[in-house]
Amino acid sequence: ILPRLDGDRDIPSPLPGLQGDRLSPPTPPSPHPPRSGEGTVGAGACELEEPPKELPVTVHNLSIAGSNLSVLHRGAFAARPLPDLRLLRLRHDNIQSIEDMALQGLPALRTLDLSHNPLVAVAAGAFSGVPLLRTLQLNQALLAAPLEEQLALALRNLSLRRLELAGNALRALPAALLPAGLEELDLRNNSLQRLAAAELRSLDAPGLRGLRLTLGANPLSCDCALRPFLAWLRAAAARVPDARGLRCAGPPPLRGAVLLRLRPEGLVCAAAEGGEPGQLETASYVFFGIVLALIGIVFLMVLYLNRRGIKRWLHNLREACRDQMEGYHYRYEQDADPRSTSTIGTPGL
Repeated sequence: ILPRLDGDRDIPSPLPGLQGDRLSPPTPPSPHPPRSGEGTVGAGACELEEPPKELPVTVHNLSIAGSNLSVLHRGAFAARPLPDLRLLRLRHDNIQSIEDMALQGLPALRTLDLSHNPLVAVAAGAFSGVPLLRTLQLNQALLAAPLEEQLALALRNLSLRRLELAGNALRALPAALLPAGLEELDLRNNSLQRLAAAELRSLDAPGLRGLRLTLGANPLSCDCALRPFLAWLRAAAARVPDARGLRCAGPPPLRGAVLLRLRPEGLVCAAAEGGEPGQLETASYVFFGIVLALIGIVFLMVLYLNRRGIKRWLHNLREACRDQMEGYHYRYEQDADPRSTSTIGTPGL
């Protein structure tokens, strides 16, 4: 464990030789104790399984990285409260579960960073002891298990202003995690292909109209399904600080294209994966059917406009067929007459 002030004075470390995240020669205790609220205390040790208790009460910022906290138990910080702590970073600490009232004893905490932890369980009262929490960072912390419902319950009584969810392979906007009054949402480096119309409507809800969100490094699919999002982005570009940097990840003809430079009519529908006909193929069938219907209508109109000539042609055809049949009938009767047969058979008579 290392308690260390990053200012101009150090305090004694209970484990000499471990300072920050690296080994170093023991630091002699400073004759001048740190002043209230001065600097940052950091701690890093692979063997650490619970938050350190030998910490200055007046610390404002605490960082613990590279440890094996695994579970933040109830009252993990209650044994030695830190009434002035405003920022707590618990990155890369293998935190998997957060119990109820785990942050009790940190009444002034405003920023909590739980990034790069394999979270699998978050109790409904996990953040009950930090009523002033305004920033929650969960970058690459939601990959081990789906936690949207658990987090929604845990955040219901907070007044968050900033929520970071970068690098969590999210495929849709986590609307359940967006409390009213949220001002900033970081969704960079996820798996978002677009924001659907229903998701865009949730962003225009009364409590989220001031929300700004960052969407960089998402594999945006620039097909016809992106048109609602493109229209929304053009109208609300100020709400997306990195809007000018958004680029298409597909389809191949538009890969790398700047999203705001595209025209809605240029976003075509592609065939769906797995060989099933997509919207483009369906539209082609509809167009083909319309063309055939038009051809049929034109043909019927031609027949109607030329009905007299067609009637005359049919009459002449019928008369010609009748004359032909009468000729065949006469020839048959003549061949069948016995007198004609006998006359032909006895030429000397």
